[in-house]
This record gives sequence, structure tokens and C-alpha cells, in this order.
Amino acid sequence: MEALIPVINKLQDVFNTVGSDVIQLPQIVVVGTQSSGKSSVLESLVGRDLLPRGTGVVTRRPLILQLVHVPSDYGRKTSADENDLNAWKNPKHFPKGVETNEWGKFLHTKNKIFTDFDEIRQEIESETERISGNNKGISSDPIHLKVFSPNVVNLTLVDLPGMTKVPVGDQPKDIEIQIRELILRYISNPNCIILAVTAANTDMATSEALKIARESDPDGRRTLAVITKLDLMDAGTDAMDVLLGRVIPVKLGIIGVVNRSQLDINNKKIVADSIRDEYGFLQKKYPSLATRNGTKYLARTLNRLLMHHIRDCLPELKTRINVLAAQYQSLLNSYGEPVEDQSSTLLQLITKFATEYCNTIEGRAKYIETSELCGGARISYIFYETFGRTLESVDPLGGLTTIDILTAIRNATGPRPALFVPEISFELLVKRQVKRLEEPSLRCVELVHEEMQRIIQHCSNYSTQELLRFPKLHDAIVEVVTSLLRKRLPVTNEMVHNLVAIELAYINTKHPDFADACGVMNNNIEEQRRNRIARDVPPPAASRDKTAPSGSTGDGVPDAGTGNWRGMLKARGEEAPVEERNKAPPTVPVSPLRGHAVNLLDVSVPVARKLSAREQRDCEVIERLIKSYFLIVRKNIQDSVPKAVMHFLVNHVKDTLQSELVGQLYKSLLLEDLLTESEDIAQRRNEAADMLKALQRASQIIAEIRETHLW
Repeated sequence: MEALIPVINKLQDVFNTVGSDVIQLPQIVVVGTQSSGKSSVLESLVGRDLLPRGTGVVTRRPLILQLVHVPSDYGRKTSADENDLNAWKNPKHFPKGVETNEWGKFLHTKNKIFTDFDEIRQEIESETERISGNNKGISSDPIHLKVFSPNVVNLTLVDLPGMTKVPVGDQPKDIEIQIRELILRYISNPNCIILAVTAANTDMATSEALKIARESDPDGRRTLAVITKLDLMDAGTDAMDVLLGRVIPVKLGIIGVVNRSQLDINNKKIVADSIRDEYGFLQKKYPSLATRNGTKYLARTLNRLLMHHIRDCLPELKTRINVLAAQYQSLLNSYGEPVEDQSSTLLQLITKFATEYCNTIEGRAKYIETSELCGGARISYIFYETFGRTLESVDPLGGLTTIDILTAIRNATGPRPALFVPEISFELLVKRQVKRLEEPSLRCVELVHEEMQRIIQHCSNYSTQELLRFPKLHDAIVEVVTSLLRKRLPVTNEMVHNLVAIELAYINTKHPDFADACGVMNNNIEEQRRNRIARDVPPPAASRDKTAPSGSTGDGVPDAGTGNWRGMLKARGEEAPVEERNKAPPTVPVSPLRGHAVNLLDVSVPVARKLSAREQRDCEVIERLIKSYFLIVRKNIQDSVPKAVMHFLVNHVKDTLQSELVGQLYKSLLLEDLLTESEDIAQRRNEAADMLKALQRASQIIAEIRETHLW
């Protein structure tokens, strides 16, 4: 199982090369407050001075530190990374005349080898200042350092900036929030072990490190506490209760260590001497706990915990890598291969777009919207819901008053009173009403045209991802389709205008539905007339017989069976009684179709006399006839406009789209320009290819682990 940590280190190296954290690898994250001794703990584990020192915030970028144990004999196969061991023997990378068994490597310096740990510290400082500035700013961009030494155990550690409260230097005012978010980003990884560092000369109950660790690890299964500065506690006090877990229990344990003081660092006291003094202090101060505390015990414990943690995480990690490899393979396929045959590629893309455009209209597209209607379904909705309901909402008598009808009748009679209602008045009024159907019909064409435009974007975004690779080709296709739609719009509008003009050109009073309506209205008016006569002053039967023309009923109204609506409008000829003429001007009765009454005194057109019973009847007849004929025309328009739109716009575009695209774009002079690939897509393809290689390499590394390594 000792071989598991080098495996994780290899995986870390693989994913560091692509600069991605899509895989959450097992590692140990060190958290603590500012100047709590985190860096001293790390240096004790390494056994060398390699981290920057000073006051305030010293660690200003995450430091991912990989410790690789190598034996003194480099000739035999070891658990270390063989490539790095070979680099040791390569004079190209190592300074001449230098003999050492410890060295370090940074990710950002490629193959450069550092044998002087003072240079490592200087490189960390300069790299930190390069990204975070030369004052006290912080950055989330990590520094990757790998240290090879026979004095270390295999570990992967992450040193984070210490938690602080008050900003200093050029630090932003929200420095506390930034550091907290940075720490939570690392410790939220379920595959990491949290090393919570707390100074012994502070109250354990106020430990910020343990507090933030509990937020991401409430059960404490991934938290190990480290108590530093045991030698700096007040005289007469000790950390026995804390180390035994009596104050705050920690499931993975609590380990105490003694760090070098600032005076020791200034006096160049080496870490080996510090570890020896630490052992003596523990034997003297905590003899019963000496074997379970100290830097060496901490290193062995971390090594053991990390190995067991890796073993537990490995099955899930393997599954995650395989799933991501499949996803990135699919993503890479979506970006397509580099273009080799431009002519063939252009023709394929044009054909695919035209096919997808037509399929979207017909409802056979691969990428069907589920959140809203699109394509042919939306066109159908426009025809039968939007356009249909708009026509139904048009009132057949809208904008037409009883006085308008009466005025039209009088204007059509000229200077002589007519025996019958003039037919010209009906035609004038019904044409005026039919003309109102033109505006919603043209609006229907506009809505369908807008939807045809939307289909272009739908096909570009969902159906033909390849077009995103070639922005110039995409723009050219959009321009061609838009131009085609723009050409068809006036033709379709003209046809719809003609449909309404056709209805206005000839008022077919012989229409079967209109003749039936005349017969029904004839009977209704006859019944109403009889009721009024019976209620008012019924004329003598003899008088009725004398005034009735031949071939008509006794009221002077033609028989409904004749279908002749003129006959039923014949004038009665009687004058209203004198008493009635002397009364106040009457109000037009409320018509069941109009819903309101009109006072004749308000009419701007002069009225020669009061509205007689005959005039009321004539107006009602005209209203009923207009409504009947208007409904017939509306039904025709509701049926013919969608057909015209489909023929002149939708179907025409479907039939000619591909030939239009080929004719305008499939030209040898345009090939190279249209198939110029987007820089963004090229970059994404390269990133996806690099990540896929990294995942495949990671899968191979994990596959090399034998089952015996896990146990």
C-alpha cells in the first residue's frame, strides 16, 4: 500500500500539466490562523528550510507540496517517479560538480532542478510576488513543488494562507472573506484530509482552524489536529488535557509538536537539531505521551492516514476518471476534426443545415424544444390560435352604428323615397366591415415570417454544432436564409391582400349560406312585425289586403321561401299617428347585436323626420344581413390565409433553401474564407484533447495498481 501515494503524485502531475482540477485527488490540506506555525510544521516534515519567513501574511498563494521518498541507492528501482530520478542523472538538468541526495522541482520551471533549498525559498517568494504583488496581496493560483529526499515520507500537502482579520498593505478590505473562501474551496474536497494547526498558547475552544474544518467536515472523519508551540505555554500549565482529547475530541487524533523559534531560525538552527530537541522536550514534559507526539510521529501518521484514505477513494476516483474520459471524448467529437477536404465539408454543412431547417418545420428535428413551441408547431399555433382567435374577436358590426346604417340607406335612395331598401347600401356597409379582416391577416404573415427567422437561430445553436467552428460560414448561411425570407415576404403579403380584395370585389348574395340566413331573418322579422302590430294598433284586415302587393304576404313582405331579400324590405306607407309625432324624439331600440341605444338628436346628419317603425326594421335587417355575410367571409379568410402563407412562404422556402445556399455559397473562391475556423473553437478542441490525454494517462496509471497494493 506504500505505492499508493506515488500513484497519486503521478496523477497530480498529469492533471497539473493541463491546469485543471476536474479530479479531486486525495491530499492533506494545512489550515490555521496567521503565524500559528503551519509553515514550521511543513518544514519539520521536509527536514529543510524551504518556505518564506517573516511577519504578517507570508504564505500568499497555495503551495502544493509533494514529498517523495528516495533511497540513497538511485540505481535500483524505487517507489519514486522514475522520470524525476532519471533527471537526477541527466547532466543537462543538474549543475556540474554538485553531489546531493535531496532536490526539488517546480511545475512552472519545467525540468529545472533545485539542489539548494535557499534557491527554492527564493523561487517561491519571486513566484508569489509575480502573481500576488510585492506587498500583502493573495492569489488562488497555486505553486507546485516536488521535493525528493531520503529523509521524508511520501506525502502530498497543501499549505494555504493563514486566516487573518485585519487587512494590511495592499490587501483588499474583504481579505478575511477571500482567505476563508480559498480555504473552503480546498477543504470541501471530500477526498482531502484536513490538518488543523492551532498554537498551544491559545485557547483550544477558540481555534479558527477547527471551526472552519467542522464546516466542511462536521463528523470529523477527515480532520487531524496539530498543536504547535508546546514549549511556549505559560509556566505551570500544560497541554495534557488537549492532547488527550478531553477539551475538544478529534476523531483522527491530536498531535503536539515543538517548532523552531524565530531566534533558532535567525541562528540557522537546522531542522534535524530541532527535531532532536523536540524529542527531549516531550520526554521531559510529557513522558507518557512522547511516543504519540512530535514531528516524526506526525509524519508517519499523515503517511498512514493518506494511504488508507487513498485506498478508500481509489474505486470512486477510477470511476470518475473513466466517466470524464468518455465525456471529453464526446466533447472532442462535437468540435470535429480539422478540415481536410474543404469542398466536401462545405457541401455537407450546407446540406445538413438545410435538412435540419426543414425538419424543424416538419417536426422531425433531433433537438426538439421542451420548454416552448418552436418550428412548425409554432406556425400551427399562429394559424389556429393567434390568427383564428383574432378573427373571432372581430365584431361583425364593430364601428358601425344604427345611424350609420340609416344614413347609408338614405344616401342610396337619392331625392326620392324608395319602396325597397337599396342594395347598394348593404354592399357599401358590408365591404367596410370585410376590409377590417385585412390587418389581422397581414399580421399573421408577419408572425410566421418571424418564426421562420427564429428557426435559423434554433438550427445554429442546437442542430448544427459544426457551424460554430466556422463563424463566417454561419453568418453567410444566416444572411442567405434571411434574404430568401425577405424576398418572399412581399409576395405573401400581396397574396393575402388579394384574398381580401377578392372578397371585396364581388358580394355574392346568392351564396347558399347567405340565402338560408335571409330566409331565417325573413321569418324572424315577420314575427316581430306581427307582434308590434298586435301590441300597438293593428290595421283592419281589409286594409291589409288592399296594401299587400301580389306575390307577397299580407304585410307586404315576400315569402321566405322565395329567398328574395329585397321583397321583405318593401315600404309600408303608413304614417305614424299624430299623437306619436308630437311626442319627444324616440330613442333607437336596443338592438340585440349592437348592445346600446342612440338618441337621434345626437346625430350629426340632419334627420328629416323621426325614426319610423319601417326605418327601425330596415336598419335591423341590414345589421342582420351584414353579420351573416361577414361571418361567411371571415370563414373563407380564416381558411385561405394559412394556405396562402404555407404556399408562398413556408413551402417555397423549404423547397428552394438548399439550392439557394449551394448557389450562393458553394464557390471555389469562397471556400477558404468560409471555412476559416474560430480561434475559440480551436482552443477548446486543443484543451479538450489535452484533458482527454491526461484522463487516459490517469486511467493507465490507476490500472497499473495491483490488488495487493490496496492491502
